[in-house]
Amino acid sequence: MATYETSRTAPLGAITVFRLVQSVGTVAATFQAWNSARVTRKALSRLSNRELDDIGLCRGDIDQIGR
Repeated sequence: MATYETSRTAPLGAITVFRLVQSVGTVAATFQAWNSARVTRKALSRLSNRELDDIGLCRGDIDQIGR
């Protein structure tokens, strides 16, 4: 049975472009996680103390939940 080697070197700059695209994706994911935590903290901050108590939280827990 014969095998065929298909590995080739990447064209000039391909690895750099790949790393750039990968880092842009990482930045976008980081921003998305930060924004989601911000929205959660904002929504929880709008609740009254009684509403927070109903779901088992206090004001001091809001920052920890957003993380």
